[in-house]
This record gives sequence, C-alpha cells and structure tokens, in this order.
Amino acid sequence: MFKLKENHTNVKTEIMAGFTTFLTMVYIVIVNPIILSDAGVPFDQVFTATIIATVIGTLWMALSANYPIAIAPGMGLNAFFAYSVVGASEDISYQIAFSAVFIAGIIFILLSLTPFRKHLIEAIPQNLKNGITAGIGLFIAFIGLRMTGIIADHPTNLVTLGDLHSPSVILAFTGLAITLILMSLNIHGALFIGMIATGMIAVITGQLSFNEGFTSLPKLPEGIIVSNPISAIGDVISHSLYAVVFSFLLVTIFDTTGTMIGVAKQAGLMKGNEMPRARKALLADSIAATAGAMFGTSPTSAYIESSSGVAAGGRTGLTTLVVAILFCLTAFFSPTVAAVSSVAAITSPALIIVGSLMMGAIAEINWKQLDEAFPAFLVILSMPLTSSIATGIALGFISYPLMKIVKGKGKEVHPFVYLFAVLFFYQLFFLGTH
Repeated sequence: MFKLKENHTNVKTEIMAGFTTFLTMVYIVIVNPIILSDAGVPFDQVFTATIIATVIGTLWMALSANYPIAIAPGMGLNAFFAYSVVGASEDISYQIAFSAVFIAGIIFILLSLTPFRKHLIEAIPQNLKNGITAGIGLFIAFIGLRMTGIIADHPTNLVTLGDLHSPSVILAFTGLAITLILMSLNIHGALFIGMIATGMIAVITGQLSFNEGFTSLPKLPEGIIVSNPISAIGDVISHSLYAVVFSFLLVTIFDTTGTMIGVAKQAGLMKGNEMPRARKALLADSIAATAGAMFGTSPTSAYIESSSGVAAGGRTGLTTLVVAILFCLTAFFSPTVAAVSSVAAITSPALIIVGSLMMGAIAEINWKQLDEAFPAFLVILSMPLTSSIATGIALGFISYPLMKIVKGKGKEVHPFVYLFAVLFFYQLFFLGTH
C-alpha cells in the first residue's frame, strides 16, 4: 500500500520518522489553544478540535496521497484569526469567524478538486522552489534557536545571543551535540533518539516534570460550532467578511503549497517540475481546514516540521499514519503533552539540524542570473525575518515577474505567476494578514 521498497525505505525507518515528526509538531496542541483562547474559544474545545483536524488531514495524506507530510492548524493563521479577525471587531465573535474559515475551506476543497493547484505547483519557477525550500529551512532553524533562548530579543538589534548559562540553552546545546554525534555516525533515527536522550536529561535535571498527571479524557464543550453551510454563508455576507475569507484562502494555499514543495523536494519525491499525486495531497489540508472549522480551530496547513521526519528517513504515508495515530493517543494525554511541549530544548535541536539540511537547496539556485537569484534571495531572507512562510512566498512571487519584465523576459513567466503576483500585492498592501 505504501510502496516501501519502491521508495527505498522500511517499516522501522517510517515508524521512527513518524515519531520524529510527531515530537517536533506536537507543540501545536498546546500553542493553538493558548492563542485561540484569546479570541474566547474554550481551551479544551481548541485542544480537541486541533487533534481532530490534524488526524483527518494527516490520515488523508497518508492513505490517499502516500506522502510523509503532516497536516495541522497553521501557526500565523491562528494569530490572524484571534487578533486580526475576532480581536479587531466587537461585532465578530469566534463563532462567526469560524464561519469564514468554514467557507474558505469549502472553496479550498473545490479548488483542490480542479487542476488549478496542481498546475500552480508546476508553474512555480524552479529557482523560487529552491528559495522556498531554503527559506523554510532557515525559518525552522531560527524558530529552534529562539524557542530555547539561544537567540534572545534585543531592543536595538532585534536579536542577540541568549544567556549561555540558562538551563534551557545548556539542555538545547547538549541535545544538539548528542543528535549531531548520532547523525555523524550515520545512526538511523538519530533525530528521534536525540530527542529521547534530551528528554531523559530534562527529567534528571528537573526541567521536565509531570505535576498534572499523565492522562485525561478529551473534551469538546461547545460541540460542533459550524455545521450549516447556508448559515455560514449568511454570517460571511451579513458581516462583510469577504476579505477575511480571501485572506484565509490565499495564505493557506501558498503556505501549504510552498511547504509541500519544500518537504517533497527534500524527500526526493518531486519528478522534475511535477509533484506526483498533487491533487490528493492538496485535498488533505482543504478537507482538514473545513473539518477543523466545524469543531473549533483555525485553518490547517502542511507542516514544515514534517521535514524532520523526512530527515529521519520518512518517505511514504506510513510516516504520516504513525503521526495520525500518535495524535489520536495525544487526545488522552493532554497533561503529558503539555509537560513535554513546555520544554522547547527537547525538540529544538531537531529543528535546527533540519534547517541546516534544507538550506542545501541554496546550492541549486542560479545565483549568476539576477532576475532568478534576487526573488529567491528575497524569499529566503523574508521568511525568518517576518516569521511567515506565506509572506516570503508572496514577496518572491511579486518580485519574480517584475525582474523578468525589466530584463525583457516577461513572456517566459507563466500566467499563474502574474495572476498571483497581483493577488499577493493586494493581500500584502491592502489586507495586511501578517
């Protein structure tokens, strides 16, 4: 079913990769409820909804598309939901905002059923794809460094070196050293084993404890929040949420498309300029986004943390099947997950190492040709500095056709690139979702 031999992998490697992906992205079940609770959504509601959306999308990716790419509510989109949609107006409750997410999800599904998104992936210039991969890698590493305190905020220079005597920093460097040694020795599952070793050290040093116990039953206090498409459309029309729906749709399309390209390229699953089974893969997050809105979470996206599982050897849907199963189990272990997720130093070394691996795509960018190199550079630079994959992709899409026109090569640019350059320009300068 998963074609393990054809993809040069085995069951043990895929399971290890699944555990690795899960451990690097499970923080979302804690972070997402914290952010959305600021919009008034009950913590337990978002916790369970996050798991439901993640399991639906990731299972679809595993069983239908056979890719090692996990789906979960996207960071950035949850902040946009909480602070720019619900927080910006007293008239818009979180229930009404979920109606906008629901409608965006339905439109998303319809687009995914057409050749549109598949053609979009194929239309993206190769140098931009390499820039997206490298940019995501830099962004991942930057997240890992900041989460642990290795990099800290600075009032003038924005960031600076953190406190090297901090227990979190020492633990992160220890975990990084252990993992790098294991990888240098070509030990399979080095990222996962490194996280386990770091977790054990965290327990011994008192940085990881389980004071709230280990298990609890999942709760969904609000039940199903959005169930009727007609009433959801009514909410969007009555509150003029067209720009909100467009923003969710545009950012999710490119966040997911960019991430899928980056992870698939890293895994060696791209065939030339084409992503096999693209439509099935792209349906995963659109279905998950719609289901997530029904239960109470912001839009889903393909997860950049999937690249950690790919680095651990994951190549098929068996990796994501393991991720989905682990998220199902997580529903009963919220106190345990909360405890582990609170220690960033356990998972951050994997993010830093994966970032370095993905940065290798820089070597494939045509740096000698300015009209190809500068848009890719803009993508790489802006992703970590704006904390947004979608913003990086947007700036790349806007600058690429402009550079080509200036060079007199406007006819070489695919019509889709022109279309989305205009849409991204409008989104960035007039809608301001990030």
